[in-house]
Amino acid sequence: MKFSVFQISRKGGREKNEDRMGYCYTKSSGLFLLADGMGGHPEGEVASQMSLDVISALYQKEAAPEITDVKAFFERAILAAHRQILRYAAEKHLMDTPRTTLVAAIVQGGVAYWAHCGDSRLYFVREGELLARTRDHSYMEQRAATKLPLNAAGVVNRNVLYTCLGSPSKPVFDITGPVPLVQGDRIMLCSDGLWGTVDDATIVYHLSHLKVADSAPELVEQALAKGGAHCDNVTLISMEWETPDNFESTRGAISTDRIEEGFFASTVQAGWVDSQVDDLDDAAIERSIAEINEAIRRSAARRG
Repeated sequence: MKFSVFQISRKGGREKNEDRMGYCYTKSSGLFLLADGMGGHPEGEVASQMSLDVISALYQKEAAPEITDVKAFFERAILAAHRQILRYAAEKHLMDTPRTTLVAAIVQGGVAYWAHCGDSRLYFVREGELLARTRDHSYMEQRAATKLPLNAAGVVNRNVLYTCLGSPSKPVFDITGPVPLVQGDRIMLCSDGLWGTVDDATIVYHLSHLKVADSAPELVEQALAKGGAHCDNVTLISMEWETPDNFESTRGAISTDRIEEGFFASTVQAGWVDSQVDDLDDAAIERSIAEINEAIRRSAARRG
């Protein structure tokens, strides 16, 4: 299994960064995660981090080296993350619950699956064409899909969601897949800080014409510039499947061909809820990738 990946998060104009993202993989399976802690509720960064912690921990336990039933895994893992957030709120005696959106993807066996709850999105692009995009669990998207009339003012706030993780009611989430992958396919997960200011056509163009290590930071910079002083947190994680030429020299390139069974790698910073860590810059991501690649090298050396 070969892929190249790039992840980046910026605080924007907010006081703290409540977005979290990361990825995990075994010899023949990969999990990509992004969560956006919801403003207006306490400790959004805790909810987003907790969702990544729970889902990646379950993935590590069950990916041996692949997930047997991906849809069933998503159902268990998302509900487990939801319950953990509610348990945290109860233990802390919070007057309101922390809440977060979530989008996740698993690639294995040459196919992709994804799941989402809320308005963090997944874009799937092939040869310049947008093959799929998740539909937000928002009243705006719901009205657009059902062609219901707008309210008396003629507008619907795109930020108003009807489901998320951490709310008192059971979360609504959609699962898609399996979707076959071909060489060069790009999958991007992002928070609304990106798609809220950068339109779909621009996103597709950059994903199609640039390597993920170049398109990802370019899209984030565009979102920050357009969002201005009050820009939301902007976070994305982008993956290219089976990167073709010069794979080994591609930035963010990962090959699992030489690692041994039982190997597990992750960039999810377990328990990392320090709100002072506001920007995950290129250097931090490169350090994580370097640590993973070093672990792969040691694993291959032991096999040799």
